[in-house]
Amino acid sequence: MTKSNILTDTFGRKHNYLRISLTERCNLRCTYCMPADGIQLSPKDHLMTYEEIYTIAKEFVSMGVTKIRLTGGEPLIRKDAALIMEKLSSLPVQLTLTTNGVIVDKFIDHFKKCGIKTLNVSLDSLDTQKNKEITRRSYFEKVYQNIILLVKEGFLVKVNCVLMKGFNDDEVIDFINLSKNLPVHVRFIEFMPFDGNQWNMERLVSLQEILSKVHSNFEKNDIVKLQDAPNDTTKSYQIKGYQGTFAIISSVTNPFCDGCNRIRLTANGQIKNCLFSSKESDLLTKLRAGESIIPIIQNAVQTKFKVRNGMDTLEKFNQSDMHSNNRSMIAIGG
Repeated sequence: MTKSNILTDTFGRKHNYLRISLTERCNLRCTYCMPADGIQLSPKDHLMTYEEIYTIAKEFVSMGVTKIRLTGGEPLIRKDAALIMEKLSSLPVQLTLTTNGVIVDKFIDHFKKCGIKTLNVSLDSLDTQKNKEITRRSYFEKVYQNIILLVKEGFLVKVNCVLMKGFNDDEVIDFINLSKNLPVHVRFIEFMPFDGNQWNMERLVSLQEILSKVHSNFEKNDIVKLQDAPNDTTKSYQIKGYQGTFAIISSVTNPFCDGCNRIRLTANGQIKNCLFSSKESDLLTKLRAGESIIPIIQNAVQTKFKVRNGMDTLEKFNQSDMHSNNRSMIAIGG
């Protein structure tokens, strides 16, 4: 196998998109992401240094990765986050990140310097009290103003909203209306099962339920289905006359595994070939031993399941043992 084919799995999927978690820490405590009692953090010396992150990323780029997303925890609370962005921006990739938006105002100039043009900002409610309830912190106003600031500064902003039945599913139309006068791209994400987040099917707001709400509130001719790119995780729409768009990420009820091009690197140097995979491959130990990490990467890609780590039916999703051995979302990086 040539180096250019290492990231192609047995189903012909080419993995050109690397998601790197910079930290397991966060300045929020979102209920769907972090267990109420927190998580056992990796010891500091088990985490990748900025040099190791760059070395691993460079290897992936040599194999065909063209896009890198930085995640967390919250990536921007890592002390050397600016340095990491600067190092990675020297590689021939599209660099972007996912953030909770609390401190993005401190990094505006640095984003521009590093060529970052798109940011995903998590915001799960437009109601101050509900936002406090889900994040266990009081930062709604700061995040909302930072979203407006990012737009004003010329960034493409994607607003990520995890929907949960009985909590924020009544805000679907409010979020879509956010895109009326703001050129933001709202993305509704189905609630997904991870260790410690009390997931069950009854709390899921499905693709069809979201679309039903949309069709009940807008005229059919005003709902425009947009063209999705080959590797998009979203089904994208726009309300006629609105500046922004909205989309649905239906990982549970309508998976998009056929077009998956993603591979994940955790903050402690483990490769996850699928968001739902409980199996990990240790790159960091090999790297520190001075050994090639290519065989580890190759094996991780070649052993990837066709659909969601084998959870190819909703019945399997309902079996807790299928996903209880996975990390919490905060320790994966999304």
